[in-house]
Amino acid sequence: MNRSTWLRWGLSFATILASALLPAAQPKEKAVILATTTSTQDSGLLDELIPLFEQQTGYVVKTIAVGSGQALAMGKRGEADVLLVHSPDAEEALVADGAGTNRRLIMHNDFVLVGPPQDPAGIARHSARESLQRIAAAKALFLSRGDNSGTHAQELKLWKAAAIAPEGQPWYQQTGLGMGQTLTIAAEKKAYTLSDRGTYLALRKKLGLVILHEGDPSLRNIYHVIELTPARFPKVNTAGGRAFADFLVSKAVQTRIKEFGIAIYGSPLFFPDADAPEPDAGRR
Repeated sequence: MNRSTWLRWGLSFATILASALLPAAQPKEKAVILATTTSTQDSGLLDELIPLFEQQTGYVVKTIAVGSGQALAMGKRGEADVLLVHSPDAEEALVADGAGTNRRLIMHNDFVLVGPPQDPAGIARHSARESLQRIAAAKALFLSRGDNSGTHAQELKLWKAAAIAPEGQPWYQQTGLGMGQTLTIAAEKKAYTLSDRGTYLALRKKLGLVILHEGDPSLRNIYHVIELTPARFPKVNTAGGRAFADFLVSKAVQTRIKEFGIAIYGSPLFFPDADAPEPDAGRR
């Protein structure tokens, strides 16, 4: 065997060895960008579901957890592949605009009014409307996320129903932060705030805040998954986004959602709804 043949064999072996040792590059189309609300992240639900999705499909999920308003804005600009959000009015507007498609019901939990155990405004055992009126009358500190999230949108609806305009009042402060961070600040300042139940339960032991109002029909918190419209956004990973949406509505994942939180918190943090009728119908 001549010298040139040995050289070619050596180069081939080196190439094979390098390929085996170096991590395989992840194809771009295998990355799925999920824009979602902070409650799905802070509650720990995504930590439970995403590894399972990645293992089953080979996709890699890049999660961007922001307020629902920001997640929907990303969808409107085609900066995500799929959305998991909880702001029904804004979701419907996105679909009506043609940016989103195949909006599907995933789950629900509810919002709760939380505050210090001393309850300086005396809101316990009152309706959501009366609770906010009492907070305003007592000028008790209330922290708003103020971030255009689904929680913020719901909070503004509640103030409107209570016939109160809190903006600009010294007792009403906006954090501009996600749910977990807002709860932490509320605990430090002994303030009231509106939280989704899942995030509150996940952080309850660290907070020292208690639920002072719950169960009001106006506090229902509904989550949908929305795919982006391929004709509007040809660069979006349509297949990956649809795979994630299909994953969320699958029976196995709906069962995991139903069971999530029971072992740690004694109750589920979310309730699966993929087979339930759409609660938004006739809402107005």
